[in-house]
Amino acid sequence: MKGIILAAGKGTRLYPITKPVCKPLLPVYDKPMIYYPLSVLMEAGIKDILVITPPDDTKPFVDLLGDGSHLGIKIQYLEQKVQRGIADAFIIAKDFIGTDSVCLALGDNIFYGPFFRRKLRLAGQQGEGAVIFGYYVADPRAFGVVEFDSEGRAVSIEEKPRHPKSNYIVPGLYFYDNEVVDIASKIEPSARGELEITSVNEEYLKRGNLHVIPLGKEFSWFDAGNPDSLYEAAGQIRAAQRSGRMIGCLEEIAWHNRWIEKDQFIEIARSMDKTDYGQYLASLGEDI
Repeated sequence: MKGIILAAGKGTRLYPITKPVCKPLLPVYDKPMIYYPLSVLMEAGIKDILVITPPDDTKPFVDLLGDGSHLGIKIQYLEQKVQRGIADAFIIAKDFIGTDSVCLALGDNIFYGPFFRRKLRLAGQQGEGAVIFGYYVADPRAFGVVEFDSEGRAVSIEEKPRHPKSNYIVPGLYFYDNEVVDIASKIEPSARGELEITSVNEEYLKRGNLHVIPLGKEFSWFDAGNPDSLYEAAGQIRAAQRSGRMIGCLEEIAWHNRWIEKDQFIEIARSMDKTDYGQYLASLGEDI
C-alpha cells in the first residue's frame, strides 16, 4: 500500500499566519503539523509515501523530512499546480500509486486515540473497496455525515444535512483499492470547481464497497485549518504529552516498526538533546 499526504492547501482560513509559511509546516504544540498525518501513515505500516505540496513550495518540506531514510521510509514529492480539490491527489499521484492500493491523509488533520494503530492496520487489510472513518460528534450538521450498518457498511453519505441520520462525520483519512485512480479521473468538478472526495466515496457507496470504521467518543480528531482548532489541538496534545504519552513521534513509530536500528535512533535523539522532544527520545533509548 502507498501513502499520500495532501499538503497543498493555501491555508486561507489561517491568514495572515500562513502567508509566509505553508499550513502543514505550522507548529502544533511541539511538532510541525505534517508530523501528525505522517505518523498516521507510519502507524498503518506504510513506508512508501508521497507528499503533495503547493506550487514552488516543496523545498521547506524536503528540508524538514528529506527522503525519509532516517525513518526507514521513502518520501517523494509532487506539486499540485492548481487547487482542484482533494480527489485531484489521485490524478497527480497516478504513476506513484501504480497498481497498489492507497491511503490518503489530509495534511491538516490530526488523529489520536486508543487502539488507533489496530484500526489503521484493519483498514489497510480491507482489500477490495474503500474504508473511511466515522468520528462521533454531538452535532454533525456542519459536516459530511456517514450512516452505516452494524457490519460497518456505509448506507448513506450526506454533506451538511439539516437532519443527520447519524452522529458520525467523515474526517480526512481514506483507504482505497486501486480503482480510486480511475474513479477520480472520471468524476465531474463540483459547483465550486473542485474534484470532491465525497464524489469518490459516493461512487464506492453505489458499488456497495464503502466500509466505515467508527472512532468513539474517547477518540480525538482535529481539522487544524482555522485558528481555534489549531489552538485547541495544540492544547490537547500538550495535555496528553504532559501525562507521558507522546503524540505523532515519528522516530518512536519507526523504532517500534523495526524500520531503524538502535544506533540510528540514539543518534537522532542526541541531535535534539536540548529539546523536550529529544529528551523523550533519549529516555526511550535507555530502554532499548
